[in-house]
Amino acid sequence: MTPAPLDSTLLRTWRYTYRVPLLLWHAVVDLPIVLLLMSPLTGGIQVRGMRLEYRLIRWWSWVLMRVFGITVRGVGQSLPGATMFVANHVSWVDIVVLHSQRMMGFVAKREIAGWPLIGWMAARAETIFHQRGSTESLGGVVEQMVARLRNGQSVGAFPEGGTRGGRGLGPFHARIFTAAVEANVPVQPVALRYGEGGNAQTRVAFQPGENFLQNFLRLLGDPPCIADVVFLEPILPGDVEGRRRIAETARERIAAVLPADPE
Repeated sequence: MTPAPLDSTLLRTWRYTYRVPLLLWHAVVDLPIVLLLMSPLTGGIQVRGMRLEYRLIRWWSWVLMRVFGITVRGVGQSLPGATMFVANHVSWVDIVVLHSQRMMGFVAKREIAGWPLIGWMAARAETIFHQRGSTESLGGVVEQMVARLRNGQSVGAFPEGGTRGGRGLGPFHARIFTAAVEANVPVQPVALRYGEGGNAQTRVAFQPGENFLQNFLRLLGDPPCIADVVFLEPILPGDVEGRRRIAETARERIAAVLPADPE
């Protein structure tokens, strides 16, 4: 009999023994401190050219990923100022990973608002919640995105509209790019790769029938891995005409740096 399953169980148990206390500390101690420092009284404080609350969100997100054994690496340069960032969608960790590198108000499904810990921080991180399948909701989301972009803020979205188990890259829905066109701001594609060369995409993704809590607990015991946040060549206003062509161009640039067939 191969000892691999026993080794795997022992290693997973060992990871839980030190990660669970770290997670509890981050939720019970760090999170209240972060939320306290994000009060209206500190809204105008700048730290090295960035609002204090944004730096706190980035720090909290980076530490949360470290608790899970995920080391985030930024590759390339993110655009400053009002930018629409679009990325491939693998798992719930995508928003946290991206927030550890760049502050942006995400468009996310409404269900996330009710997720323990993650939903709470998502709401404080200027997330725009969208009801999937609702045309009326999407119209309101686009309006909010345009308003924020015109106000000089950045927004992020997953144009695939959902996760795909970490396998392949789905089509990008063009309507979400209306916000960038109307606000006349650049779109920067971002590729999210988990594991060296993207070999952990399917492991990080939701498994068939797996809900948020099950995925959360599984990842908490999984082996450490790298998460690359690859900021790609931006699409500047006037580079490409029309939201559909912008969507296609963004998808092409992300697909070019993702694994063709993740294991």
